[in-house]
Amino acid sequence: MLFAPLLFLPPLLCSHGGPDPLMSWRFSSADLHGSKLSARLGPDPRVSGVPLASPGPGGGALMFDGIDDRMIVAEDISELGDFLPKKHFTISAWLSVNTPQSYGGVFSAIQDNGDSEQGIVLGYDTKSFYIGLATEGADDGDGMLTYLRGTTSYEMGRMYHVTATYDGKVLCLYINGKLESSTLAQSGDILYPDSAPVVLGAYKDDNEDILHHGRIRELSVYAQAASAEWVMDDFGHNSDLALASPHIPLDPNFTFKVKPFLQYGTQHSMVITWETSRPSTTTVYWGDHVVGEDDDLSLPHKIKGANDAIIHAMSLEGLSPGVGYFYQVESVDTEGQILTSPILTFQSAVEEDIPFAFAVISDTQDNPSVSGQIANMAWEMRPHFVLHPGDLVGTGTNVGDWRDEFFPSMDLLLSRVPIYPVLGNHEQDARHYYDYMQLPDPEYYYDFKYGNAHFFMLDTNRKVHPGSEQFVWLEKELKRSKAKWKIVCHHHPAFSSDENDYGDMWKGPSSHGDLRVRELTTLYDKYNVDLVWNGHIHSYERTWPLNKGRVVEEKGTTYMITGGGGGGLETPGPVRPWFQNNVRRGHHWCYVAVNGGTLEIKAFDLEGRMFDVAKLKKQR
Repeated sequence: MLFAPLLFLPPLLCSHGGPDPLMSWRFSSADLHGSKLSARLGPDPRVSGVPLASPGPGGGALMFDGIDDRMIVAEDISELGDFLPKKHFTISAWLSVNTPQSYGGVFSAIQDNGDSEQGIVLGYDTKSFYIGLATEGADDGDGMLTYLRGTTSYEMGRMYHVTATYDGKVLCLYINGKLESSTLAQSGDILYPDSAPVVLGAYKDDNEDILHHGRIRELSVYAQAASAEWVMDDFGHNSDLALASPHIPLDPNFTFKVKPFLQYGTQHSMVITWETSRPSTTTVYWGDHVVGEDDDLSLPHKIKGANDAIIHAMSLEGLSPGVGYFYQVESVDTEGQILTSPILTFQSAVEEDIPFAFAVISDTQDNPSVSGQIANMAWEMRPHFVLHPGDLVGTGTNVGDWRDEFFPSMDLLLSRVPIYPVLGNHEQDARHYYDYMQLPDPEYYYDFKYGNAHFFMLDTNRKVHPGSEQFVWLEKELKRSKAKWKIVCHHHPAFSSDENDYGDMWKGPSSHGDLRVRELTTLYDKYNVDLVWNGHIHSYERTWPLNKGRVVEEKGTTYMITGGGGGGLETPGPVRPWFQNNVRRGHHWCYVAVNGGTLEIKAFDLEGRMFDVAKLKKQR
């Protein structure tokens, strides 16, 4: 994948005659007929979800909700034949963005999944619009996509005219009639994937299904590269749309989109986060006791939050260590409607000489029935907090995965004990993770202390080799840590018995873990890390204590994979690696109790049966 450097060219280099349309759609309620959108030209897309009419200048548009709404032009690209451009193209659309995403799309005929980079996509990231293109001239064997980004930072809810052109040599991107960027990175015929859906209102391939949240008014695909003059003229026909006020419709109901949950607690503070369906002002009531009786209960303290927010994050300060507290959140929208949570509880972090316990749940992904069952079992054990080694959701860019699956399934647990997560690959480094998670900068790595333990949280989707930002930070923090227990958490495992993630063990050898991540083990050996928690592999595994690439009886690091929180299960290979102590296929979670120099790990299956137990004694 290439992120194209901007090549600013005279407009004539992007000019041809006026283009002829292949496919064209007007997105309005008048064009919706049952489960179809009537095309002006080309196929009638099948409508999935219920895009709502959004009134506005020039006849309005359709609002895509980012949860269910999309339109399928073809289930497979092979169905379209001559409706797809072969070498030259123009794709032009009027659209708005209500929710920024790393890979948003409004027209998608693409595969970008590691095995192949082929096709076309018109879309946007968290700041600007882009055109993605792969051609035969840039093919490196399985395709090479260029993502050409504009320079305009879009305003949420505002309409923009976005046009991409390609003449076989130069790829251009125009915003509101003006050429913003160009590149020579692609050449020749368009390289389409052998198989891919063609979708409006989404970025869709075999790995991603990222739905557009915002309006689309019209979209057309042409078989020629338009001239700069044509693009400006096309924009000029409806330029008043770009001047209209941004439109972000209010939810008709004032509700919790995400109920209050706890995160990043310390001995003296606790962060409470929740999301409302409308902008609102907020108050958190709290205290170490409840005042009143029966239906007339209140809390002695309160703090007020920022006005007109949707995602609310407030930190209670001045807490005492190890104390039980009560809290209740209240949000008031602009119409005066009041939304109030029940009175809930939490406990501040304990002091260094006090025993503590925590739950480890990983790879919950998009399986709320399993993750909810596990969360409820974990709450029954009353842990002090939850450690999550990543893949909280199935698709991090899909807000529905957060609102409808992860948070509801974990509500009983996370409303009463704080979560400390790391990024998995399925989070896709999406904006939603950073919106919901309130962690120390830079957020993708951080540390925290609890009792006599020091936890180091890493993002192994990013670089972790010697000299990298995270490697340097980790060595510095490990070196100066005085905690009795040093515990590291990251998504990808350095050691794994999985059958095929690191080489197909039924056909040949395996690297038995992520070799890129294994470079971190030199720090674990050098600075006496006791325990490393991982996910990614959807099974359970506990190694023997390891030091310098060998099993030891004492003074080693134990590596844990606990990826059974909901994702589709995986299986250990047929050959037992040298480091393996216990491995098991099945959904599960872990409970860890720490008392001075003793750390006990218990693993439980979905029926609550304990299937593994290990006791570590502090020896170094």
